[in-house]
Amino acid sequence: MAYVLGIDVGTSACKTIIVNETGEIVAKATKEYDFIVPRPGWTESDPEVWWDATVDTIKKALEKAAIKPEEIAAIGLSGQMHTLVPLDKNRKVIRNAIMWNDNRVGKQCDEVHNKVGGEDRLIDYVANTALPGYTIGKILWIKEVEPGNYEKIDKFVIAKDYIRYKLTGKIATDVSDASGTCLYDVEKNKWSDDLINLLEIKKSIFPDVVESPEISGHLTSEAASILGLKEGTPVVGGAGDVLAQAVGTGATEEGIAMLIIGTAGIASVALSKFGRNPGGSLQLFRGGVPGEWNIFGCTLAAGGSFKWFRDSFGLEEKIIANLSGEDAYNILVNEAMQVEVGANGLLFTPYIVGERCPYTDPNARGAFVGINVMHDKRAFVRAVLEGIVFSLKDALKLIETLGVPLTQVRVSGGGAINPKWRQIQADILGTEVVTVSYSGEGGSYGAAILAGVGAGFWPSVKEAARKLLKIETRTMPIAENKSKYEKVYDIYREIYYALKKVNDKISEL
Repeated sequence: MAYVLGIDVGTSACKTIIVNETGEIVAKATKEYDFIVPRPGWTESDPEVWWDATVDTIKKALEKAAIKPEEIAAIGLSGQMHTLVPLDKNRKVIRNAIMWNDNRVGKQCDEVHNKVGGEDRLIDYVANTALPGYTIGKILWIKEVEPGNYEKIDKFVIAKDYIRYKLTGKIATDVSDASGTCLYDVEKNKWSDDLINLLEIKKSIFPDVVESPEISGHLTSEAASILGLKEGTPVVGGAGDVLAQAVGTGATEEGIAMLIIGTAGIASVALSKFGRNPGGSLQLFRGGVPGEWNIFGCTLAAGGSFKWFRDSFGLEEKIIANLSGEDAYNILVNEAMQVEVGANGLLFTPYIVGERCPYTDPNARGAFVGINVMHDKRAFVRAVLEGIVFSLKDALKLIETLGVPLTQVRVSGGGAINPKWRQIQADILGTEVVTVSYSGEGGSYGAAILAGVGAGFWPSVKEAARKLLKIETRTMPIAENKSKYEKVYDIYREIYYALKKVNDKISEL
């Protein structure tokens, strides 16, 4: 039996899984770590922390699996997107990595839009607008604020690509993480030389780019010795976490959407043909399938809104959960189901940390609208659950403007666990909602699939997904609920615009 490793270098933990030729996970290990907050709104990390966690999880997974080093046929990588790791000519990290969720670069993003002639013009270059999370602003921030460090940069990589360097000695990224820099011509599949020259960024610092299942390098003798693996083991390109999860849930076929309800919410669909990003509200990247794309929208506080409600107003449910062993979230969902569809006219907008899609607006605020004397806590819980799904429906509706009809939604993350919440999702989205095997593994399973394709286990990414990912649950929309939600959704769509001036004033307080 041969196996592959899937490694996911996340924001707060590294997860490694070992998968055999039939797609079965035979071992896994996770190690958590902290990131650094040097100032409010700044988030940084020491890349050596990721490497230490990678070493630890690989060793533990190998020990659990009790397999020989030569039985590992390939290694796949996934990880947090956009995070900038600057390296000097000796391949030493120059400064802490600036992470994807760092908010220091708003000024630099505005300057990019001004230099190119506006957001629509930037879409012409790279299919996306310059969001603060993207790598483009981080490079320009170092250039402007830390010119000494900028001069030292010989190459930059993204988080998972630093692990690639430690494994193989090669400096490279894959097409999805290249897309997430906002410096990559997503349509033509190459670095945007015109934009790079316009912004006066050193062209020499850009890494080579490979396709996600393409072999990017081989395990060095040093890394093999540290990890207990075989020298020369191939390492494939891999993919950024969202794109790896699209592979790992089988959202590689047009018409199948992936919905991740974690802290943030992601709605993603594969595209076989390039289409213009509508207004730049979505993110249009190269994906795990060579020659194709993924377009996705990110809502900033999906599961985060539910967590906020639980922590702020769910003390009773937390106490019951501690006494009974039941999950507090499940208790709250059960309470919500005692209320009618539409929460008796109570609506919630989940913009509690601003919003990205469909409104790129840091001043957006969460709101409960329509409160009256008949609403109790159960109604507020139901409104929160419904509002989260409405926000993801906004993203899917934008994606549909590209002519992509949605036939199925594959859901993962916290929103996939409770069947009653899955029913709300099916009713609001008006389509079948399914869960598939291994969808709870995050990017690591997608990374393993990519490694397996690189190793020759499976002939293509799409065929691997079709073969390995079995549907575990199906939830169909209830016609009566779907009809009611369509009316409620139309009202929900008006709330952002009705409150925008108020929220802009609030943000100035």
